[in-house]
Amino acid sequence: MGPTTLSSGLLSRMSGLSIHPSPLRALFPTFPSSSSVRAFSATTRTNNWLQPKAGERKKTRKGRPRVQTGGSTRGTTVVWGEYGLRLLDHHRRISAAQLKNGEETIRKRLRGMKYRLYMRVSANIGVYTKGNEARMGTGKGSFDYWAARVPVSRIIFELKGDLHEQVARDAFRLAGNKLPGLYEFVKKGDPPVMGITKLGEGVTEATLRKPRRKLPLEQTAHRISGTD
Repeated sequence: MGPTTLSSGLLSRMSGLSIHPSPLRALFPTFPSSSSVRAFSATTRTNNWLQPKAGERKKTRKGRPRVQTGGSTRGTTVVWGEYGLRLLDHHRRISAAQLKNGEETIRKRLRGMKYRLYMRVSANIGVYTKGNEARMGTGKGSFDYWAARVPVSRIIFELKGDLHEQVARDAFRLAGNKLPGLYEFVKKGDPPVMGITKLGEGVTEATLRKPRRKLPLEQTAHRISGTD
């Protein structure tokens, strides 16, 4: 049986057919444009550094900053920017309002300049308070504000951009006046700090991790008596 042939009338009718977009729109409706619909992206959402995204499952104790055994230099140097603001005296619990105040102070001082500000800490610790003259055993209290545990020598802010060093120093000076504690100005390439001891000039991380050398009993006795 040979192949079927189409008549000239059927071919002319088929050539006159055309597809309109209206049936396709009925099959594939478009989604309404809304601010709640988020386009696909491979990057994560920008989180708020002054408030955790998921909140807290249980009430956080006051606590202190976590310090690794033997000391650590983590977070004591400028990583992304060119200048930084480092906590100097001892660990602090800084509230989110104080951190936000310091950020606004820096941005107000650098208004009109090209720069990028990095925040190295996050307020993820809940602080709970009770009223005055509250009896014992009434619980920890109600939530008051978010705060950040900042260990000593930790970088809080970093700056990067077309800025003069004196301008960055002035911006960090104003921000440090708004924050609790003492702060110092650091630049990229400055040596790290372990605790309150700066590395460099013969002081290394390995020497600081070594235990203190114990002297023999006779040398200790001579040193106490003051005789040679």
